[in-house]
Amino acid sequence: MHRNEVFPAPLPAAAPMPPGYVPPQVPVMMPVPQRPPGCPPGLEYLTQIDQLVVNQKVELAEVMLGWETSNQYVIKNSVGQQVFYAAEENDFCNQQCCGPLRSFVLRVQDNFGQEVITVTRPLKCGSCCCPCCLQELEVQSPPGNPVGYVVQDWHPYLPKFTIQNERKEPVLKIVGPFCDCKCFSDVNFEVKSLDETVMVGRITKQWTGFLQETFTDADNFGIQFPMDLDVRIKAVMLGACFLIDFMFFEHSQENSSAGEWCK
Repeated sequence: MHRNEVFPAPLPAAAPMPPGYVPPQVPVMMPVPQRPPGCPPGLEYLTQIDQLVVNQKVELAEVMLGWETSNQYVIKNSVGQQVFYAAEENDFCNQQCCGPLRSFVLRVQDNFGQEVITVTRPLKCGSCCCPCCLQELEVQSPPGNPVGYVVQDWHPYLPKFTIQNERKEPVLKIVGPFCDCKCFSDVNFEVKSLDETVMVGRITKQWTGFLQETFTDADNFGIQFPMDLDVRIKAVMLGACFLIDFMFFEHSQENSSAGEWCK
């Protein structure tokens, strides 16, 4: 070996990863199916789906500071492929003063960032003793074109809703449990025929574990419906899932008192 021969310095060793480290994963997107005639743009995904999984993102500001922040949701199919992404559009004062009773606009985008569904909730009284001020929600697809509505029905002790089509004609009923607070178990809201004799589908608030349930209001939901159900009504059921989340499961420590401003 020649005395003056120069060798490259060895590369530094990679820093060891901490125990339990999981590298960030790129979401797997659902392939775009062919859009049938008459189907609103973006809803062609729903033609091949009989189940949706709705995961609300955990916001650090809510966990650390107790501030209510705009909700965001990742919507997947039953095999874990991302179908939609939903983000709430709101202002800070509305979030802090009205808490879960707040009005909102939720914009649902496809995997290309195109808004395909708009969900709008007006501000309504939160008292169950006031049947003239029940909750309601409008679903548009494409934005600006109403395809259905979710309207709360007055009932002395059960959460009940009516799913309406674009002409505000009743299509389906949603019936929730007497008590929506069930520890260590899922909470089911059954979607039924108008006479409530046949179960058509289900919206399920899934138990996410003690820590997440205690310290955050980030929830997971499952939505089941018949494969051949009109895609417009499927989109309205997705909107119903968002309304149910706000009404019954947004329970951070701060917003429980903030909502008193809007009652």
